[in-house]
Amino acid sequence: MQGSEVRRAVAAAMSIASSLDLTVHDTVVLHDSNKLTLRLLPCDVVARMAPVAQQVAQFEVEFAQRLAESGCPVAALAPRVEPRVHERDGFVVTLWTYYEPVRAREVSPAEYAGALERLHAGMRTLDVPAPRFTDRVEQAQRLVANRCRTPALADADRRLLGGTLRSLKRSIGERGGAEQLLHGEPHPGNLLTTADGPLFVDLETCCRGPVEFDLAHAPEAVGAHYPGVDRNLLRECRILVLAMITTWRWDRDDQFPDGRRLGTEWLSRIRAALDGSGLDGRA
Repeated sequence: MQGSEVRRAVAAAMSIASSLDLTVHDTVVLHDSNKLTLRLLPCDVVARMAPVAQQVAQFEVEFAQRLAESGCPVAALAPRVEPRVHERDGFVVTLWTYYEPVRAREVSPAEYAGALERLHAGMRTLDVPAPRFTDRVEQAQRLVANRCRTPALADADRRLLGGTLRSLKRSIGERGGAEQLLHGEPHPGNLLTTADGPLFVDLETCCRGPVEFDLAHAPEAVGAHYPGVDRNLLRECRILVLAMITTWRWDRDDQFPDGRRLGTEWLSRIRAALDGSGLDGRA
């Protein structure tokens, strides 16, 4: 968020917490991009907030409750307050449990795969309306096609991203394989290393698709520990996901830290991946 937005968001979170009899004297920024995540002290509650226009917070709260009840490895809502969405000064705020990070070790690929497999198993038991993964690809396609939203994207790079998104959406979407409810973005930034084991956060990106689409967000070594993976499909999903996240970095409104440098670096990775896979990003 921009500096003025951050100050307003912090004030909104502190005001809401105080109205719920949570003691807040200080805040620590845990994550700041298009959304803001704060640790509220000394009550030790996590506040996640976003502008009202960008949020699907009610869905995330209800979904997180159902997943937790199913025993899925997800972060829990704050137990001391009613599980609901709060709105103040143009922001929506949700309150979550704070987990002290276990810094002594990283999550191993096998642990990561096991947590994701358990999450997927729990998701298969829920009947939740969610968009198909192709809907998210189409969002990226519209962004690539909109020169006003992506003014700094060179023509050759625009053709590369547009062709890659189009061809892989068709190739993966027409396979006709098994699809299910997915996290949508289970990358390392959305996985907490806690004393309770690995826990996933940020469930608002939920969609339906092949499990390989979720695995494509995880480190490459994770796929080797997930049972029944279609290796060719996973390879295509990795390139598709790379094209999607590269597209977000060229959005003029993107606030991801160091996003433009990453966008340039990832364009090179897409070209290298296409060359090595035999796929044609111009299709």
